Amino acid sequence: MGHQIILHETSGDYDLMEGISAPGVPGPPPHYHQGYHELFMVIEGEMEFLIGDKAITVKAGSSIDIPANTLHTFKNAGNENCRFMNVHSPKGFMSLFETFGIDAKEENAFEKSVAPQLLGNLAQQSASYDMHIVMG
Repeated sequence: MGHQIILHETSGDYDLMEGISAPGVPGPPPHYHQGYHELFMVIEGEMEFLIGDKAITVKAGSSIDIPANTLHTFKNAGNENCRFMNVHSPKGFMSLFETFGIDAKEENAFEKSVAPQLLGNLAQQSASYDMHIVMG
């Protein structure tokens, strides 16, 4: 949450999302997916990923593939917006964004998307979306 996400319908067995992250905006807490493989392709800017205990910076034009059961998170550690494409395979993870996302056209959308109550609800329900958060 805190990122602008544009959902794209697909005919294949994968979900496709476009994301825009402002500088300094953190990603989700470290987590893994038991059933989803994930791919990020950075279109503009750069994104810092934590894969297991290894930090990897992905710059525009590059991608990173994250297999299922791999602990990961990300953040925009750069000085400009980062635009990226994100794929989850197989299809199904998009429902998390449909449930918890805040329409960017809403007044104070960013603030609503990082509100403690929304983030608490997401943390409590994340495992039902195959997002297994690992704290500390």
